[in-house]
Amino acid sequence: MKLGEPTLDQLRIFIAVAEHGSFGRAAKAQGRAISAVSYGVAQLEAQLGLSLFDREGSRRPVLTAAGAGLLAEARSVADGIAALLAKARSLHAGQEPSLTLVVDVMVPGEVTAHVLGEFRRMFPTCALTLRIEALGAVTACLIGSGADLGISGPVPGDHPALERQAVGEIDLIPVAAPGHPLARPGIAPGTSRRHLQLVLTDRSPLTEGLEFSVLSPLTWRLGDLSAKHSLLKEGLGWGNMPRAMVADDLANGTLVELDLPEKPGAHYRLSALWRRDARLGPAASWLVDAFRAGLGA
Repeated sequence: MKLGEPTLDQLRIFIAVAEHGSFGRAAKAQGRAISAVSYGVAQLEAQLGLSLFDREGSRRPVLTAAGAGLLAEARSVADGIAALLAKARSLHAGQEPSLTLVVDVMVPGEVTAHVLGEFRRMFPTCALTLRIEALGAVTACLIGSGADLGISGPVPGDHPALERQAVGEIDLIPVAAPGHPLARPGIAPGTSRRHLQLVLTDRSPLTEGLEFSVLSPLTWRLGDLSAKHSLLKEGLGWGNMPRAMVADDLANGTLVELDLPEKPGAHYRLSALWRRDARLGPAASWLVDAFRAGLGA
């Protein structure tokens, strides 16, 4: 048997009848005459060579086994067309079809998660690619890897190819396990240089050879902030961490804030970065505003 090709309208009528449980309610929901809905279902059944509803012995149409089996496929097709049309409308309105966002690892995870949750609700047709990087790697992604927007820390300095807009700052504080020698009160100047410092680093050439709040010549260089956090809790060294990330550790005594004479902690300033030869579209502009609000700028 040669099958016909159902129309999108026929599929939508089929879905409406299945969801509303009657031809009358489906017709009302779609603003059609009942006869038009009945005709649409009959045409779809003819195209497929299958009976989709059992109309015998009841005033309410009941899905046949074939109808129940095809309902999910019909919904998938209808949803796909709806998504295509929504994306086309967004493109007409100037919205970006896709974005690559690079976020500094120092940005609190709950801030990033909240912003991106809202982003998916606000811009469901924009395909977002997310990368989490450290230090100069955020800038490197924008310059060399084609990323569209970055939320970056203060390093490296201003780059001539990029625009910068401040979005907030976070507190970095020196911490160690409570049994660490630097956790004692009355630490003398220079003592921190005799103890292993755990340092966040990256492989970007933009930050090669640069040091940020490094006091000790004894260092372990880590590209993963979570790994640094774990090593600090094990008492294997001391180092700076975002206050928000170690708040629970400070509260339960797993880590302590160090009172070092050099005061190596800092306000880690965050900025939105994008290429000067590109214009921020509606979705990217919304992300800048959302991160600024989330970071309390």
